[in-house]
Amino acid sequence: MTAGGFTWRDGERVIRFGRGALADAPALLGDGYALLTTPRARRAAPALVDRAAGVHDVRPGDVGQIAAELGDAVSGRLLVALGGGRIVDVAKALAAVAGPPVRVAAIPTTLSAAEMTSAHRQADGAPPDAPQVRPAIVVNDPALSASQPPAERAASTANALAHAVEAPCSTRASPVPVLAAEEAARLLSRDHGDDDALALGALLSGYAMDAAGYGLHHVLSQTLRAIAGIGHGAANAAMLPHTAAGLRRRAPAAVARLDAAAGRPVEALAAELADRAGATRLRDLGVEEAMLDTVAAAAARRPELAATPPLAERAELRSLLAAAW
Repeated sequence: MTAGGFTWRDGERVIRFGRGALADAPALLGDGYALLTTPRARRAAPALVDRAAGVHDVRPGDVGQIAAELGDAVSGRLLVALGGGRIVDVAKALAAVAGPPVRVAAIPTTLSAAEMTSAHRQADGAPPDAPQVRPAIVVNDPALSASQPPAERAASTANALAHAVEAPCSTRASPVPVLAAEEAARLLSRDHGDDDALALGALLSGYAMDAAGYGLHHVLSQTLRAIAGIGHGAANAAMLPHTAAGLRRRAPAAVARLDAAAGRPVEALAAELADRAGATRLRDLGVEEAMLDTVAAAAARRPELAATPPLAERAELRSLLAAAW
């Protein structure tokens, strides 16, 4: 697979990928949508702002809280998320509460791959049976999705690589997602200015994770972010060199195939990305050693750990956190 442009019709969703794909957004989105975005993303796509019926800047913070705050203000049958993973996840959470026929379109400005997944926090106060939502329209233009400053982009690349590493180790892994994960690892190993390869690698990694699910790595990274308050990308970057080793112990053949695709051990690639992201040690990100026990205990209660057997117990989780600290 090359990083050339394509249109991919996958079930109920359409995915437009490639340099210049942003120009196709008006035809896919129409007019009158509600736009969720950030000041940086607004500047990158002013035409999308002009065509929106309403524009809502999404503040930093917790997805569940933000979605609850925006719930009464955002309306429309199409919610367009122009931004990073937080923006996309807020749009998903709003659509989950609104229900059909409200749909989500995602135009990513980072390599989070949130545009490809149904994984997201629900809005605070959402009904217990609120569904998980994945975008029905994806427009991924590498000029936008790989546009972060270098350190932030390296952290986002590490997040995408984590999707690719974990998906083949899951109990839900199957041939097509595994192939997508291996190609993602190959493309993401080329983080030296090849924006098109990075963007496609992140997209495929999100597809793989959405199909196969997640376990050890994402449970620890998400719990670390929630409790210690560090950024999502930084948490993934700091943990992946260590959790990748934990996943290798669980699924050595699957991780060996990822090594072959990436041209080096995935732990080494993860460590390089963490270094470029400035996220090699949790202590340097502001995580206090006293927090590690709390994070390990909370992570040990997460049912998603069962997806990467054998089940990681609290002692192993604490050891992985200590190795990253």
